[in-house]
Amino acid sequence: MANFSKWLGASLGWTFAGPIGGILGFVLGSFIDEFSSKDLMDFQNQRPQPATTSSGDFEVSLLILAAVVIKTDGKTDERELNFVRQSFISMYGEKRANHAFKLFKGIIKNNNVSTRQVCIQIRENMNHATRLQLMHFLFGVAKADGNVTEAELNKIHTISGYLYINQNDFNSIKAMFYDEVDSSYKILEINKSATDDEVKKAYRKMVKKYHPDKLRGLGAEHIKGAEEKFRQVQKAYEQIQKERGI
Repeated sequence: MANFSKWLGASLGWTFAGPIGGILGFVLGSFIDEFSSKDLMDFQNQRPQPATTSSGDFEVSLLILAAVVIKTDGKTDERELNFVRQSFISMYGEKRANHAFKLFKGIIKNNNVSTRQVCIQIRENMNHATRLQLMHFLFGVAKADGNVTEAELNKIHTISGYLYINQNDFNSIKAMFYDEVDSSYKILEINKSATDDEVKKAYRKMVKKYHPDKLRGLGAEHIKGAEEKFRQVQKAYEQIQKERGI
């Protein structure tokens, strides 16, 4: 228990406040008898709130929104849970992932999560590049069982709206996961009718938007996910170059 408490206290900043803090309080109270509400308040009141999003804040935000998406179709699929667990092991290592997954299982049991309020708190504390990374992860969760329902897709779209992710950004990330007509163009946020110069301009724009350095403040563990988006942009551009002979 001491190790779990130490991980939790050392990892989080602004997530101890607002609706996310309420969710954490509910979860901790429901499955950790030794961790009282006073402990939670001590963490919140005694530690300075960071000016920027920490890796732990991002981690908890991922867990909450992943739980929202997983529960959308009324069932909890083991493949989706495994995706979350394996993703966290890849990012944080097995020990930290085990702590996170313990918290995750408690979040899934909470039926009183206000998606809108959680997203508002995230939006107020995360920059655009970090929110895009959240969306990338949620699409991965939805596709983990190989059967993305309309309800799941609608839920992710709703979350994107709450996070102030515009439709072009939403379609760009979605196209990285779903083989659609002209998906390479959607990733670059342009139409197939775009000129060669417009394609090149769009590529340069997307490289800047999805460059891994945008997430360097979160720590090295999150660079891998950013690199995946970056590779998808490069792949899309190379596909268009091949089609057009440019």
